[in-house]
Amino acid sequence: MSSTDGAGGDGGGRYRREELARAAGVKVRNLRYYQQRGLLPPPRREGRIAWYSEDHLARLRLIDDLLGRGYTVNGIAELLQAWTDGGGLAQLLGLEREMTRDWVSEEEPVTMSLAELRALFGPAGSAADTRRAAELGYVRVEGDKVTHRSRRLLSATVTLVRQGVPLAEVLETGAFVQEQAAAIADRFVGLFRRHVIGPDGLERIPAMRLEEIAAAVTALRPVAGEVVTAEFARAMARRVDAEAAALLPRTQPPTEQ
Repeated sequence: MSSTDGAGGDGGGRYRREELARAAGVKVRNLRYYQQRGLLPPPRREGRIAWYSEDHLARLRLIDDLLGRGYTVNGIAELLQAWTDGGGLAQLLGLEREMTRDWVSEEEPVTMSLAELRALFGPAGSAADTRRAAELGYVRVEGDKVTHRSRRLLSATVTLVRQGVPLAEVLETGAFVQEQAAAIADRFVGLFRRHVIGPDGLERIPAMRLEEIAAAVTALRPVAGEVVTAEFARAMARRVDAEAAALLPRTQPPTEQ
């Protein structure tokens, strides 16, 4: 993906068709279909290359979300046209970008050969562990190359394994953390949906209200992270303190002579 100025809007990213489909999590044939039905504006062309922008990505994600909530393609077309005519589409797409950006911290991926990965973990790792890591989204295997999505997570995993923790148990702990994180995210999103957006969803919210919601999303982002970090730190302190007390040798009080 190029980081030069976007096509068809004020977004900063540029995508080829396949890159756009991959970023939005849709199939390329669906992207073409949405264009044919007028749901997605045409890309900007430079010679024979078609460039899509962040606004295309935001609208594509919006279309996918509306389909998931039971809207038909015709219904989405009418809804998008109504928002466009009412001047609220730009705010809606801006809200989508605001709601999805910056939640995931920038991580440095690491690419190596499968042989290098095996050497990194030694006999503690196995092909089954690699498959499990791929299922959990930690690694992507392409031929004889494997890419871990986060240098920090890879380093932490190696540290645990070298301290004697089986890699399979590290991965299952990661799966547990993912499940708990998803439950926490569901709770925060549910609060936001019920009390900030309201029961009618976004389709009946005026453009000015969309701007207020975008500001609320911006305020929520650090609050959610701080709450989770603070509560996890408190829980770890209590648990480690209890474990340390259990491990210390118990001394008998001196007997009186």
